[in-house]
Amino acid sequence: MLTRSGLGLESIPLQLHRVSLLAYLAFLLLLGVVAQWSAWRLKLPSILLLLIFGFALSHFTGTRIDQYLANEESLLSLVGFLVAIILFEGGLTLKFSELKEAGTPVLKLCTTAVVIAFILAAVAARYTLQYEWQICALLGAILVVTGPTVVAPLLRLIKPRRKVASIVKWEGIVVDPIGAVLAVLVFITIQEGGLGQGWDDIGLAIVKTTVVGVGMGYFMAKLTEYFMAKHLIPDFLETMYFLALVGVAFAGSNALQHESGLLTVTVLGIALANQKKVSVRHILEFKENLRVLIISLLFLMLSGRIGISELAAVWQKGVCFLAALILVVRPASVFLANLGSKRTTFREQLFLALLAPRGIVAAAVTSVFALEIAHAAQAYPDNAHYALLASQAGEIVPLVFIVILGTVTFYGLLAAPLARRLGLSDANPSGVLFAGADPWIRTVAKGLVAEGHHCLLLDTRYEKVAAARLDGLTALRANILSEYAEEEVDLAGLGHLIAATPNNEVNSLAAREFQHRFGKANVWQITPPDVEAHHQKAVANHMRGRFCFLGGPGFSELSRFVEQGAEMKSTLLTEVFTLEDYKMTHGDNAIILFKESDDKVLSPVLSDTEKIEAPITIHALVITGDDLEMKALKKKEAAAEARAES
Repeated sequence: MLTRSGLGLESIPLQLHRVSLLAYLAFLLLLGVVAQWSAWRLKLPSILLLLIFGFALSHFTGTRIDQYLANEESLLSLVGFLVAIILFEGGLTLKFSELKEAGTPVLKLCTTAVVIAFILAAVAARYTLQYEWQICALLGAILVVTGPTVVAPLLRLIKPRRKVASIVKWEGIVVDPIGAVLAVLVFITIQEGGLGQGWDDIGLAIVKTTVVGVGMGYFMAKLTEYFMAKHLIPDFLETMYFLALVGVAFAGSNALQHESGLLTVTVLGIALANQKKVSVRHILEFKENLRVLIISLLFLMLSGRIGISELAAVWQKGVCFLAALILVVRPASVFLANLGSKRTTFREQLFLALLAPRGIVAAAVTSVFALEIAHAAQAYPDNAHYALLASQAGEIVPLVFIVILGTVTFYGLLAAPLARRLGLSDANPSGVLFAGADPWIRTVAKGLVAEGHHCLLLDTRYEKVAAARLDGLTALRANILSEYAEEEVDLAGLGHLIAATPNNEVNSLAAREFQHRFGKANVWQITPPDVEAHHQKAVANHMRGRFCFLGGPGFSELSRFVEQGAEMKSTLLTEVFTLEDYKMTHGDNAIILFKESDDKVLSPVLSDTEKIEAPITIHALVITGDDLEMKALKKKEAAAEARAES
């Protein structure tokens, strides 16, 4: 007889609530913050800690989300809507411009690689799990997905090169609805009793899913574009409108065609991201913040639904199946799909072959079809084959949890060091993106590059960019506030922005716009002249970055300093030779700009820094030797000119 444990749940005493719903939700939020913060501090995949925390919460308190919901369908509907929001947000990050260098690999990974992975995963399930072919095929279809819920946090941790990041991001988002649709086709085959009887229904399902998903997604995107272009949606309603839009698109699409909603919201996001009439940047920023909250809640809730007894029943064959997925299925699908390809190097293919974490979509789709098969078994109680399929379908819920936990752990711990070993990312990206390429910036950048640090200069003036390139620096002719700078410039290896143009308003805007890329702590600007001005005249503090360089020198002061012959010099501060000793030695002839730790992590010095802990290396603009004499001579000449004028 089919029980709740057969669906991946232990028997839950619904009448006994250990804690109130409010307390449970509050504790989930707290755990989510603790897990995300701990992952950030320890440089671990946040998903890994969320899974562990969710499982521990359920195990030690006996509290699960199912206790507060009427039935499992309610939970699956909630999870589906939250996943739709994540896929929509992911679609908003997909720009067609990224496909110039990543298009061919993405196409192969989302077509050929999917087919190969589906077949190999089904075969692996057959021989490691000993399930019926129908369940193995369903499992293979579900596990072709990766997903933004796990890929996005890993990319934030790994920080790979732009091309690789684009490939992984596109695959993770696009392949999710493909996997869901593939699972629907397999389920139709199961319902029809085999391939021979289900071809017509499968063909019809493919056509309906494509038409509904692409058509509805594109139509709603164009409708939204029209509303926003005509300013028919007031600013205060935009956030609520987009949440409602995703809900209507997802639910309406699923009502027309089963499991087409994920495709619809993905197309909706991509279409809005690539139209040119209106900006959806502010919506993307809100959705990025919402994504962190949703991912935390989803993984905590769903991992808490799996009990030890369910895991114990399948862990041995689950580990064997997991090993087959990691060591055989993913590498074979990536390498075979890119066989003979010149658009990806062997190093890039190796990295892609060792990065395929499974996430919430796999868990949610598995739960949906386990429930569907259970309902089919209940509808035909005398059919022994359906009863066997239902019992095996119940086991795949904890089995997929093992796959999620195993792949997140394996890829999360391996991917970052592997990317660094393959030269596809940097361990501690602390290079500097300079907004501006004036002479003093070029002098500073040359000094940093000579010490082994990566610098990129952006400027709109051709002569400044050309001069920087003649100095051996990497420079691009681009506006720091342009869409090109934000979306197409490869920022790999860069950990800081220093907005240093002569225009302080541009510096403030650049600092604000790049906060989402580098983080508030790593966005800097040179001290503006209005820093001490009345609040009616000064730019608001929240519109600015952090002020860099000791003493807060402005653009004019830095320019004059370099004109007087200042050069970049590096000095090791120790407990014997301290910051105070350095100031006494150089006086006004040095401006301290950067500090560098023993592990080569570079960071600008905050303008009002009072103490720099030793031992540490500082990089400063220094006037020495003959330059001092030249400086004194210029002062005398300036004084003589002033007396003559008076």
